[in-house]
Amino acid sequence: MTLINLEKDGHVALAKIDHPPANALSSKLIEEVDQLLTSVEHDDDVRVVVLYGEGRFFSAGADIKEFTTIDTGAAFSKLSSKGQEVFERLENFPKPVIASIHGAALGGGLELAMACHIRLVTKSAKLGLPELQLGLIPGFAGTQRLPRLVGVAKAAEMMLTSDPISGEDAVQWGLANHAYSEEELSAETLKIAKKISDKSPIAVKHALRMLSYSKDPSFYEGVEEEAKSFGAVFVSEDAKEGIQAFIEKRQPTFTGK
Repeated sequence: MTLINLEKDGHVALAKIDHPPANALSSKLIEEVDQLLTSVEHDDDVRVVVLYGEGRFFSAGADIKEFTTIDTGAAFSKLSSKGQEVFERLENFPKPVIASIHGAALGGGLELAMACHIRLVTKSAKLGLPELQLGLIPGFAGTQRLPRLVGVAKAAEMMLTSDPISGEDAVQWGLANHAYSEEELSAETLKIAKKISDKSPIAVKHALRMLSYSKDPSFYEGVEEEAKSFGAVFVSEDAKEGIQAFIEKRQPTFTGK
């Protein structure tokens, strides 16, 4: 089953995430994001990519049930590194990628959105990194991208409380570019995408390349350490409790072990 379906509207590629019920960010979906980038990178007919979700959500988080199939911290770190690699490719992609977010972008879903060049949201959308609620930490470079966008203090609050912020607040904090009503989001996203697609592809490519130089080298050190911590936390008793509590739809009881 294909999890990302592609259509074209002029020079805009519309990539729909279709992984019901919540468009969870599974390893297969991450692989299909990579495949999507490969398929459009050298397609001269595509100048802008719009990534959006089918159903109620953009992506409501990682595939937690998939986590239960992973046995070791090393394997969990490998999963983290793969996601980081794909999202880094996305952030450095030579064609603009716009995340059009409705419903929710949580956990891995927000990490995917943060790797896009532009984020457009509905006013009522929920954006957050709630991994600590499960006894885990973000593992797809979320710990490094979120503070770059909203500042260290707000990133700490969002991660440590697990509380999401609204689409309107996301704009105020710099996490999103614009917030629209549910009815407006698709049309406004396409309007911006087409405005960009009218620009010279050569100029756009070089402008995006210049933006990549705004990243401090410490970002990559942080991403590497995140993957290691992702695996270390995974083998803790608290992580086992958090994941089981999520599956059983109950509050976890953490012991610090």
